[in-house]
Amino acid sequence: MDSFSPLLLVTLVAAAGGFLFGYDTAVINGALQYLKTHFSLTPFQEGIAGGSAILGCIPGAMIAGFLSDRFGRRRVLFLCAILYAASGVLSAIPHTFLQFLLARLLGGLGVGASSMICPVYIAELAPASQRGRMGSLFQFGIVTGIFLTLFINALIHGAGSEAWNTAAGWRWMFGIEAIPAIGLVLLLFAVPESPRWLLAVGREPEARAILERVGSPTEAEAEIRSVQAVASTGEGRLSELFGSRFRAPLIVAVMLMAVSQFSGINAIMYYSTKIFATAGIGTNGSFTSSVIVGLVNFLFTLVAVAFIDRTGRRPLLLIGLSVQVIALGAVGEMFHTGVSGAPLLAGVLVFIAAFATALGPIPWIVSSEIFPAKIRGRAMSIATFVIWTSCYVVAQTFPLLNDSAAVGPAKTFWVYAAFSLAGFIFVWAKLPETKGRSLEEIETSWMV
Repeated sequence: MDSFSPLLLVTLVAAAGGFLFGYDTAVINGALQYLKTHFSLTPFQEGIAGGSAILGCIPGAMIAGFLSDRFGRRRVLFLCAILYAASGVLSAIPHTFLQFLLARLLGGLGVGASSMICPVYIAELAPASQRGRMGSLFQFGIVTGIFLTLFINALIHGAGSEAWNTAAGWRWMFGIEAIPAIGLVLLLFAVPESPRWLLAVGREPEARAILERVGSPTEAEAEIRSVQAVASTGEGRLSELFGSRFRAPLIVAVMLMAVSQFSGINAIMYYSTKIFATAGIGTNGSFTSSVIVGLVNFLFTLVAVAFIDRTGRRPLLLIGLSVQVIALGAVGEMFHTGVSGAPLLAGVLVFIAAFATALGPIPWIVSSEIFPAKIRGRAMSIATFVIWTSCYVVAQTFPLLNDSAAVGPAKTFWVYAAFSLAGFIFVWAKLPETKGRSLEEIETSWMV
């Protein structure tokens, strides 16, 4: 096995884990209207269905940090892949709405746990010069999953009548997820454990062997000494995050994760078909527009992969957030004035492009970089808990706000624009640049 094999395998795991994340969270988009008819859902139940996986994401993220710090990143990723496969099968065969919700909760546990572990796993194996790019590949996997899911949903939608889709089509949309989940299980047999986790639990020979496959023996020795020097400063307790020493990185992670959701991205990813239908686009046009949204999300994530280690985290975020504010404000104005069709789609696509370039991948990357090694897993659990709690609030409230006579789609999108503006101000004032710095250098910088 050559020296690049571990990084190649980690890249594949990042892409596969992200793909399943994207598939599981986006599959509800095309299926929801048929679920609503099949189970005769109220608007409140529609929101529960849209956010059902997220209800599993929250506890999944919280327990994954403890489990991965205790048992290792790789073993918990195995569990995530199994949960994805089980959810895909069980979501396709429910007889009642409650059975469907329980099946989606299983998938949510996998999404929540993998969304916490994959960025940490990548950050702990990737060289500093490639960490941003490799971290972006997790987001690339997510948007690939979203795009292909929207495309698959559209193909299934076109394969039969409205009655067929209401009875069976949505079941195929969910069931297909089991195929890539099984692929991830097989891939995980070949990948190494995180060397930094191995060092943290005293398994230096195993860590050294992995690091020497990634780089030279000299680089491996330097990496081991650097990790051990930081580890010698203390055991690293979760309570430290709430003290003065690491309060700053905690605030950074929490704010970035919250803003990424309250900017409204998953209102579009989960409900784009509903949004375009509200704007007067027919059912077929809504599905087509949703596929275009997924394609733009996919293409502009490639921009992030290409530039994040060149331009840095801060510049991309500032540019992306400023464009988001303008695009979301314009979409709200178009809903307010009754403009629909191509201009509305263009406004949504500009927002998606800006998000995919910056606020999509960067919060995951930065959060995986800024916490101390000893508690990185548990600290990431807090950050991931915030993103999924925020995501659930958006998924649960969007149908109610969108359908409300007092609020409606225009004011809803203006609220998302306001959160994007708040995010811009925070990044400008508080976010340090982490490009090109080792995890140990970043950790030490918080002590100054």
